[in-house]
Amino acid sequence: MADEAEIHLLPDPVGAPAGADGPVRSVQAAAISLPLAYLERSWSAEYLERLARAYWAYLERISLGALRVIYEPHSRTVVLLTRRLPLLRFRAPSYEMAPGLGQVTWPIERGVLVAPAGRGRGWLRISIRRVEDPTVPAGRALVRVAAEVANFYPGLRLSGPLARLGTWIYNQTQARIHRLVTNGFLRSLARLELPPSRVGALSEPAGPATGSD
Repeated sequence: MADEAEIHLLPDPVGAPAGADGPVRSVQAAAISLPLAYLERSWSAEYLERLARAYWAYLERISLGALRVIYEPHSRTVVLLTRRLPLLRFRAPSYEMAPGLGQVTWPIERGVLVAPAGRGRGWLRISIRRVEDPTVPAGRALVRVAAEVANFYPGLRLSGPLARLGTWIYNQTQARIHRLVTNGFLRSLARLELPPSRVGALSEPAGPATGSD
């Protein structure tokens, strides 16, 4: 597999299902072995932006177009078929590049899947971190890619007398689907094919920036 990445999914460090109240956190991550030459030429803000775009493109592809991402200057909105059904609305992303670490964060604003108490409080973050491991073969490199949802208040969880039922529904549907989709996205990185960004604001290597994928 000299021209591809090898993907090893890691256990979710959170593990436990969501409770009946409080914020929800979920982390799906993978250890990825890939050609060192590919990592060195792609370790840039531009490729971080392309990694972000790959996540949304994967979501649209596996849903057969039922889920769409609407790009606007100050937001990204995941809709079901039409703009009239906004499932999740995020503020425009922020990017960070540091030695050995790159991450993109989309703050969660609102949407059908967000409880009123959680509006403007949570975030989705994709990060990539270089891992030093002396057992990695020559010509290869190791990175950890993680997708994290944190401080999220799910609308499906409901409240009051219906909280227990709503929590069960959330854990069996939205939470489970999210884990499956995110793990599928991580596996899809084996092809090392990251689509160009829709916005392309970070086409040149740069430091922290906002407003692309």
